[in-house]
Amino acid sequence: MTAPIVFDHDLIVRHLQRRQPGAEDFVTSLALYDLQDRLLAVTRRFEQALIMGPDATVLPERGETHDGVTSFERAGTALAAPGQLLLDPEDLALPRSDYDLIVSIFDLQIVNDVPGFLARLRRHLRPDGLLLAAAIGGNTLTELRQAFLTADVSHSGGAYARVAPFIEIKDAGALLQRAGFALPVADVENHVVRYAHPLSLMQELKRLGASNPLADRPERMATASLLAGAAEAYKDLAGDPDGRVRATLEIIWMSGWAPHESQQKPLAPGSAKVSMTRILGDKAGS
Repeated sequence: MTAPIVFDHDLIVRHLQRRQPGAEDFVTSLALYDLQDRLLAVTRRFEQALIMGPDATVLPERGETHDGVTSFERAGTALAAPGQLLLDPEDLALPRSDYDLIVSIFDLQIVNDVPGFLARLRRHLRPDGLLLAAAIGGNTLTELRQAFLTADVSHSGGAYARVAPFIEIKDAGALLQRAGFALPVADVENHVVRYAHPLSLMQELKRLGASNPLADRPERMATASLLAGAAEAYKDLAGDPDGRVRATLEIIWMSGWAPHESQQKPLAPGSAKVSMTRILGDKAGS
């Protein structure tokens, strides 16, 4: 079954290519900071490691685990510099099938077939290899989404998709299981970012190449009156007493292991050695 086309990949590439030189991508910086903390907790040395994201040029060359420094191959699913891999995120033909670590930073924001993408990553891991994936969570930019909904209804009587859909934390673990990963774990990092004005947020999204990437997007450009209406609605929704506005950022971290016989497995139903009645007494039947 073919996955529906949600994202316009060519448009995403053009957005990234138009980014202002030197523009700080603080969202990726936050994710890479979180990544370093997570790697330091891993008591293993990785020999074959890959880190990938829409733009490979912003990814690090090395990471440090508890047991030593790991060198990364770097790959981009939209942009890459000479010497870096440039991948089709819907096909994902990686050069190796024996990585012991794959890190994905926000690739899930531009992939139409998320379960297929994760399954292909698993097939490129050796048994007991680790996947770490960062994704933008479902509550991200909820204020902007609501503000545009209000403005669209007011200006045209209808609603349009202007903010990309994001993964919900409740679905993240199930996606890993569906892709065949063992010991799946998902957790979330929440951040609140404040801006002087809603238009400052919109301008930053444009600078970062994160403008509307949807294939089914409005054909007409947003008018000045629509943007003004969205800004006013945004102030009503998320304005602070000092005049600044809040924006929600949610980063979901997903981790899973390629299956291996050495890994812990849940007990089969009915295989417990001690009955609950012995432990709980009369409470077991209450």
